[in-house]
Amino acid sequence: MNPTERLDLRRSQRVPLQAVVIIQTILPDGRRGRVQAFTSVVNAHGGLLQSSLKLVTDQRILLIKPNSGMEVGCKVVRVEGPKSALYEIIFEFERGSSRFWLINSPPEDWVVEEAIASDNY
Repeated sequence: MNPTERLDLRRSQRVPLQAVVIIQTILPDGRRGRVQAFTSVVNAHGGLLQSSLKLVTDQRILLIKPNSGMEVGCKVVRVEGPKSALYEIIFEFERGSSRFWLINSPPEDWVVEEAIASDNY
C-alpha cells in the first residue's frame, strides 16, 4: 500500500487543536496516575497529545476536560519519545465521542461518524 492510499483510510479528518486535558490512569505498577497534558491534533476518533507521563500501548486512560468536566475513556495506540521531556501519545476513544472536542464547525465526516457510533450503542 502506498502512502496516498494510507491517507485515504483515515476514519475522520484531523483538526489542529491545542487543548488542555487531564489524563487519569492506573500505572503499570498499580499506582493511580493523573497529569495535565496538551492536545495538538484531534479527530472524531481520538487524537495526539503531549504528556510528561509515560504510557504504554493498549493502556486505558480517562481524558478529562478541566473546564467542562467532560470525560471520555480512551486507549493508547502508540507512544513516541520522550522529546523535550514530553511523550507523544496517539489515543483513540473507546466509543464514538467526536462531541468531546466541542468544535463549532467540525468536518462533515465527524457528524456522520458520530451518528454511526450512536446507532451502535
